[in-house]
Amino acid sequence: MTLSLKITQLMPGIALSALLAACTITPPPSALESPKPAAAVSSATLDQYKVRVAQRIFERNPSLVLKGTPQAMLRSLVVVAYTVDRNGRVLHSSVYRTNGDDEAEATALASLRRASPLPAPPTRLLDGNGHLELFEDWLFNDNGQFQLRSAHSPQATTID
Repeated sequence: MTLSLKITQLMPGIALSALLAACTITPPPSALESPKPAAAVSSATLDQYKVRVAQRIFERNPSLVLKGTPQAMLRSLVVVAYTVDRNGRVLHSSVYRTNGDDEAEATALASLRRASPLPAPPTRLLDGNGHLELFEDWLFNDNGQFQLRSAHSPQATTID
């Protein structure tokens, strides 16, 4: 112990150099690559998937889909939370937020059920159980027809 202490005291530069030479620093792979941030890729992919789901819901519920511009003061906004599996099958759905319009809530849930199975979600969006949890907004006009926020027309700005 005294010998090593004396060597480091006599030759601190050599001891430090030997110590540093024994260490290697390898940056993580992500520091070496420069792909798009995962969040940006997932967000774009999720938005694209939600548009595909909206199109499927519209196809399966043509008489309920509002064509054109939603009115300025919507009758109802119903937010539905739902879970799909890797094949696009709706496993669970429920009203997450509403203004209390029971008819609009029932229409939103029924239109989602009629559209199942939905398009299969991209694999990278699935959780460890092979599921994807989503939210979608149903925008209702007074006539009971709806659009979905993921694929809606601009809302009217004046009340007629």
